[in-house]
Amino acid sequence: MTIQEAQKTVDEWINTIGVRYYNELTNTAVLMEEVGEVARLMARMYGEQSFKRKEQEATAKADLADEMADVLFVLICLANQTGVDLTEALQKNLDKKTKRDAKRHAENEKLK
Repeated sequence: MTIQEAQKTVDEWINTIGVRYYNELTNTAVLMEEVGEVARLMARMYGEQSFKRKEQEATAKADLADEMADVLFVLICLANQTGVDLTEALQKNLDKKTKRDAKRHAENEKLK
């Protein structure tokens, strides 16, 4: 699925199953909540925090994928609501980073 197809698919889902978009401020808050859930799993899977006894590390990878998909879904909702073409925005962002960081990372001693 392309980003453009994802934006269209999410819009169709929202307007049929989801009834309507939450307002932009609500979706921003939901996005922050979902990012927090990704951060929580990352801290336990790759950081120093441990899982609680009742949590199972075995299901964490599937949970992480699901939480990342939640982040992407809400981000797509916000893009749709605000008229952002994410394909175009990502390409422009990559172009900017390529020009700005053409030598920066290659010359970074910390990355060698």
